[in-house]
Amino acid sequence: MTTHRDPLDSVLETVGETPLVRVHAAPEAVPVYAKLESFNPGASVKDRIGAYMLERMLEEGTISPGGTVIEPTAGNTGIGFAVAAGQLDVNAVFVVPERFSVEKQQLMRALGAEVVNTPSEDGMGRAIERAHELAEELDDAVVPQQFSNPLNAEAHYATTGPEVFDALDGEVGAIVAGMGTGGTLMGMADYARDRGSDARIVGVQPEGSTYGDLFGEDAEEGEYKTEGIGTHDVSTNELVDPEKLDDLKTIPDRAVHEEMARLAREEGQLVASSAAANSLAAIEVAEEIRDGDVDAPHDAVVTVFADSSERYLSKGVYRDFEEWTG
Repeated sequence: MTTHRDPLDSVLETVGETPLVRVHAAPEAVPVYAKLESFNPGASVKDRIGAYMLERMLEEGTISPGGTVIEPTAGNTGIGFAVAAGQLDVNAVFVVPERFSVEKQQLMRALGAEVVNTPSEDGMGRAIERAHELAEELDDAVVPQQFSNPLNAEAHYATTGPEVFDALDGEVGAIVAGMGTGGTLMGMADYARDRGSDARIVGVQPEGSTYGDLFGEDAEEGEYKTEGIGTHDVSTNELVDPEKLDDLKTIPDRAVHEEMARLAREEGQLVASSAAANSLAAIEVAEEIRDGDVDAPHDAVVTVFADSSERYLSKGVYRDFEEWTG
């Protein structure tokens, strides 16, 4: 249930203030709470940065009404930007690797955006290059670049962080979140530190992601099915500051697949793979706090369920593991 009670003028006014709901598989002594970001109008956490970043860029003159925003994206960011662009008189073009969710690409087009695909094997690196090439071809076009733009993290500093701390009266023991761009976790971490909190900050990645390189580990790169988090090239993830992290949890695809099914079956949570990875990592952190293995200022762990599983049904998220990964 949202907190909105009065009629609103624009869909953008419904971004944020999402529910914070307990994850019941966590230990009773150290509860885990998840932000249900599918309650946003574009049904994902990326609505926050779409609205916040575009509004700031218009205010700062980085782009003008009638201009074009071009973004390399796995999908949800494109939807978030498309929702905002349609309400703020801005054109939208998104560069998406082919292997990412067909549903997301259909939704971006439905919202009036143009979608340009790049080969899956070229990864996000090529999508980023293509976005900049397109921007050079157009007048009054900008690439917000969610992987490096400080406004990404600032959006979560301004919205997600305060919402979590307000809901729990400041008694947050740990913040656990998957890192794709890293904006969600970095923004929440900055908010926690600026308000004097010693909450434990924990990043989450899929097995095969190479964020471990930032910690001096010899990370073993591999393919993974978990979407929206992880990286194959840490040089593209400029927002992630390892000095702000207390730990990094790595979750294999098989465990993610099992947790997606469990969350649906036992907790009524129809969430996608990044949420399942976050859930497992957050439960692990809660158990560490309960057992006294790590220090935390409070007995509560917060994580983020970024979007809904409905956006991935065509990929077989609720079928056999082999069908999902095949």
